[in-house]
Amino acid sequence: MNRAALADFLRRRRQALRPSDVGLVPGPRRRTPGLRREEVAGLTGMSTDYYVRLEQQRGPQPSEQMLSALARALRLTADERDYVYRLAGHNVPRRTLDDTHVAPALLRVLDRLEDSPALILSSLSEVLVANRLATAVFGDRSRLRGWERSDTYRWFTDPASRAVYPAEDHDRQGRSMVAALRAAYGAAGERSRAAELVRVLHAESEEFRRVWDRHEVARRFEDHKTLVHPRVGRIEVDCQALFTEDQSQALLVLTPAPGSEAEDKIRLLAVLGHEDFAAGR
Repeated sequence: MNRAALADFLRRRRQALRPSDVGLVPGPRRRTPGLRREEVAGLTGMSTDYYVRLEQQRGPQPSEQMLSALARALRLTADERDYVYRLAGHNVPRRTLDDTHVAPALLRVLDRLEDSPALILSSLSEVLVANRLATAVFGDRSRLRGWERSDTYRWFTDPASRAVYPAEDHDRQGRSMVAALRAAYGAAGERSRAAELVRVLHAESEEFRRVWDRHEVARRFEDHKTLVHPRVGRIEVDCQALFTEDQSQALLVLTPAPGSEAEDKIRLLAVLGHEDFAAGR
């Protein structure tokens, strides 16, 4: 582990970012350029003391999970992310279509969306980043690990995960998820995480096997959705998708019709804060 180089790189990247680059309000009395150390810590979920020690060459070797969070918080490119892994003494993540390193271009768009729920998904329907309103609508998924991070996996293994959609939409939603997974599987191949997820779901869900055998293939597209929230009820939204060039990640933006009841409900959720679906059920 090259502590000195890692500390210098983190410090320079932090100082090169503005609060608006990561979706933060600058606030008064900002005397130094770039982000504050506590802001970077907050974006990654680590303690401020831990991050300060990294910049002061005193911290322990950061885990791969922590490095991934830092790469996201500091808006690193894939090359910069790989460089940080090497400095920290870890193997560089293999670059594939199902790489979960968030595309900085999508993050920049997400950071500017304050009045609409928005989230970035991997090709396996893993929520990589969500803004405050998306968390208020869907709940906080940041602590999920392994295949639990995939909406598709939870859809076919945890019935409670379907509560966010009305019962009459469950069949269409399930088919849409499987069609998107088949598209990812076709693009990434037999040795990919997409193929592994297919094998896992084949073993765990008879319903998945039945839907998979339909051989439907489709990526996410413009759609109208009805969501169900435990505190405000049904929310009607239009869904727009912005893909990376290789189609491996998508930024989903949910917009209610202007002046609609759904718009009022989303504004209310912004005040109430997010609802933890798992705890509620």
